[in-house]
Amino acid sequence: MNAVTIRERADAQSRIVNGLSVDVEDWFQVGAFEDVIERGDWAGLDDRVERNVHGILDLFDEAGASATFFTLGWVAQRHAPLLREVAARGHEVASHGWDHTRVFKLTPAEFAEDIARARKAIEDATGLPVTGYRAPSFSIDHRTPWAFAELVEQGYAYSSSVAPVAHDHYGWADAPRFAFRPLPWADLVEIPVTTAMFGGKRLAAGGGGFFRVLPYAFSRWAIRQVNRTDGRPAIFYFHPWEIDPGQPRVAGAPLKSRLRHYTNLDKMAPKLRQLIHEFAWGRMDVLAHREKALLQARAA
Repeated sequence: MNAVTIRERADAQSRIVNGLSVDVEDWFQVGAFEDVIERGDWAGLDDRVERNVHGILDLFDEAGASATFFTLGWVAQRHAPLLREVAARGHEVASHGWDHTRVFKLTPAEFAEDIARARKAIEDATGLPVTGYRAPSFSIDHRTPWAFAELVEQGYAYSSSVAPVAHDHYGWADAPRFAFRPLPWADLVEIPVTTAMFGGKRLAAGGGGFFRVLPYAFSRWAIRQVNRTDGRPAIFYFHPWEIDPGQPRVAGAPLKSRLRHYTNLDKMAPKLRQLIHEFAWGRMDVLAHREKALLQARAA
């Protein structure tokens, strides 16, 4: 091993470890199509999640990256061997709720049932405890702060359910940009998805459609800003269907939904490979443990 390689590895080890996450849902379960695809029809549609997750696992292995797979209970119930493989390959399996119903469409009682049902399905599939949760479409916001109390009640250690931006589909613009304790009497930590600052305004920069549509240089700039200027880890997410340009096209969906969903699917995998090799990435539960310790130290 030459001196340059040793120095490069040392530099990599000293970098901030960012949070890498996959929201495990299939192409027909996304919020963009919820008004044109009935949940009762899901079982008869082309199930592509297993193949796509295998491709993601191979990409992570190639880069030596570990991640958290926020998984729908509906998927876990049907793909238990896949989730066991995800865990066996060193990744965390956490909850994404049961069937991608956004939190603000549920009553508190319905939300409690949703997350309990999803957690049981995931734990039955993996044999491991579930400690993390991400709301579908980052739907814990100013309308649903009560959801945090239910997460505490059910024993979750962390959530990554807030997008601290203004957006037509989701967002809690007044929420903190970085990890915070939403309830002063509980240890639960919320880890928002990443935003960058430009001209005094917050920009969504945590992955998903923004990563697919915008030039790669934007994501590099945003993550470097968070790491170097803010001195904090970035939180990045994407979906298995985003690396699948061959997925079925949904007839009857609104034009905006189709543009958001299908743009640059063929470019996603190469961009992901570049991103995952360029920065250091780890599991959300490990990051949550570090963030919780930091919050406790600041409060002391």
